[in-house]
Order: sequence, then C-alpha cells, then structure tokens
Amino acid sequence: MVTLRRVHPHTLLLLLFVVHLSRPVCVDVPSDTEAVLGNSMKLTCISCLKREEVKVDTHVIWYFTPTETQNKTKIFKVENDVKEPIDGHFDGRLTWNGSKDLQDLSLWILNVSERDHGFYECEVIRTFDFGAFKPKARRNINFTLTVKEKASNDPAAIYSEIMMYVLLVFLTLWLLVEMVYCYKKISKSDDQAQDALY
Repeated sequence: MVTLRRVHPHTLLLLLFVVHLSRPVCVDVPSDTEAVLGNSMKLTCISCLKREEVKVDTHVIWYFTPTETQNKTKIFKVENDVKEPIDGHFDGRLTWNGSKDLQDLSLWILNVSERDHGFYECEVIRTFDFGAFKPKARRNINFTLTVKEKASNDPAAIYSEIMMYVLLVFLTLWLLVEMVYCYKKISKSDDQAQDALY
C-alpha cells in the first residue's frame, strides 16, 4: 500500500509541472455597452492571435462617432509600440489598458460624460512576418456606448448572487448533518468500548 507521505511529494511535483506548462489563454470578450456618468469605463477590444510563434506587427486605431453629429474621428492609436491618445473630444481622459503582447487593445475613459455616448470602433491591422511573405489582416470591433446617470441592474449578477446564497445555505446544512453523523458514530464507538471494558 502506498503511504500518504510518498503520495504527497509526487502529487506536488505533478501539480508544479502542470502549472509550469500552462499558459495564459486569450479569449475574445465583447465590450460593455453601458457607462455610468462620472465613472471610468473600459472600452474592451480583444483580438487574439491564433499562432503566437509568428512574428507580427500590430497597429491599432480607435475611432469615435458621436450620435449627434455622425462625424467619425480618430481618438487613439498604437503604432510601433507607441501608444498615443489623439487630442480632441476626450482631451486627456483616455488611457491605455491593453496587454504588452497587443492582444488586449482596450482603453479606459476617465470621468465619463454625456458627450461620450456614441459609436466606437477598434481597428486592428496586423502584418505577419513569414520571411519574404508578409500578409496583412484587418479586423474591426464595433459597439455603441450609452451613458446613464445610474447603473442598471444586471440580471446575471442578481441570479448568481441568489445561487451563491442558496449554495452557502446548502453546504452549511450538509456540514451540520455530517457533524451530527460523526458525533453519533464516535459516541456509539465510545459506548461500545466502555461496554467491552466492563
């Protein structure tokens, strides 16, 4: 029979090996479309690379089109690892929130105002380097942002909170039943041991 002392180091070694081999995964997530007036808002733009071993040059251009005027303006660009907001409508309220590998190309809007309501476009242009062959790929991620004075209730958050409390009550009751069961079993074995002595 394998002792517990031998199993634990082997399990720990296996766990460390698996954790060492694991890598972060990129997942395309849509941006939130509701901002609260006066708060910060993350404009999410994720464009995952399917093959990370390929050398790639990434350029990103963010556009904003207000709903009132329909004038499309460039608000932020990333080129040759230089991240630069373009002065204008946002005037110092945009900050970079993307990743170093340029798969997450998100921005933060600080102090959201009513004027930030509109259509946002994240244009990603990637040039792949296969030696003599350098194809380009273009992807546009679009969404409309609405600005509200107060945050609306998210039904998924409400359901998950209810489920959390139901699970908490269930697990507490299960623990209580287990404790009573174990207490009775120990008490019964103690009684049998005392009867055997007399």
